[in-house]
Amino acid sequence: MHHPHLQPGTLWPAIVQRTAHALRSGALCPIETVQAAIKDGGVRFLVRQVSSLAHKDKARRAGSAGGNPFLPYDPELFVADISDTHVALLNKFNVIEHHLLIVTRLFEPQESLLTVADFAALLACMAEFGSLGFYNGGAAAGASQAHKHLQIVPLPFAEGGPALPIGPLLESAQIAGAIGTVPDLPFAHMFAPLDLFAAPVHEMACTACERYRALLAAVGVRAVDVDGGLRQSAPYNLLVMPAGLLLVPRSRECVEGISVNALAFAGSLFVRDEAQMRAIEGLGPMNLLRRAAAAP
Repeated sequence: MHHPHLQPGTLWPAIVQRTAHALRSGALCPIETVQAAIKDGGVRFLVRQVSSLAHKDKARRAGSAGGNPFLPYDPELFVADISDTHVALLNKFNVIEHHLLIVTRLFEPQESLLTVADFAALLACMAEFGSLGFYNGGAAAGASQAHKHLQIVPLPFAEGGPALPIGPLLESAQIAGAIGTVPDLPFAHMFAPLDLFAAPVHEMACTACERYRALLAAVGVRAVDVDGGLRQSAPYNLLVMPAGLLLVPRSRECVEGISVNALAFAGSLFVRDEAQMRAIEGLGPMNLLRRAAAAP
């Protein structure tokens, strides 16, 4: 079955139109937050404190009982056909406006390795607007759904300061061959510099996928064959940034009760309440990230 592919110039208008429609219909349930900035380790972390997460917890409990929210997906949240393998949906409980999910049409486990098709779908969307792509590899990395989905949020995270809070630190990267590390990032990671839009999407998707596999190997996450498909041997987060790929191996989902996903390593944190905000201030965001990442 052949599906229409994403036409350049159509994604952003579709996101804006669908967002307005889904807000009116009640299909989209944004989580209201108040923002604070905390400077730590040369990064201006953006911390969003949730006004009320009660409904997300309630909805998540209801949703987990009801199975897979992506199969079938809510047509009210549908944004675009990206390719034969992927669709773009709005994130139902979004904290960041215009947060997009890149979801496989057929069920694949979230723990399965990313493929060239995954990267092609992600890059086709990222090429349409200034954005950050990311992947939460497994529940311990902050994934809340078992059906494979990549995610995109618009950049900049906030007005003023760098578009991507960790962006300036990447300039200290030490690369040997295709991958290396960023000495200014104090948590376990590997980095592959890559100009994401230097070549046609499919070509870049192949390169990105190769680099991703090299990063996984470098942090000790192996490809495990399960039922004829490749799965990760351990949890990790992946950031797909305009400057390249950053991969962070994970040891635990929560630190001091604060849930940490890929966006945290980009400099964007979410807390449920005032107590968690104080915990982050006391601990320091970089310490929080160091404890969430795998011990070297």
